[in-house]
Amino acid sequence: MTGNKRVHVIVEGRVQGVFFRAYTRDEAVKLGLSGWVRNRTDGSVEVLIEGEKTAVEKMEQWLHEGSPHSLVKMIHTTEEPPAGSTAAFEIHY
Repeated sequence: MTGNKRVHVIVEGRVQGVFFRAYTRDEAVKLGLSGWVRNRTDGSVEVLIEGEKTAVEKMEQWLHEGSPHSLVKMIHTTEEPPAGSTAAFEIHY
């Protein structure tokens, strides 16, 4: 067992209006992660991810590519202490 990991990520680029949040949710659910994704007023997308360390790292890698029509330019990741969340991964509006 590798333990849990929690990260807060800001994704910059063409990430709004390209189904980025829906694809992010689908990928997170597939990996068994909890957290949320939402658009920010500055055009970026904010993601909070928590779960098994290897799954979180796979999700972080996925965020560098994003949805099929997105163009990810920059990722800012901050690691946080795991909160023990087991809630479903959600899209916040």
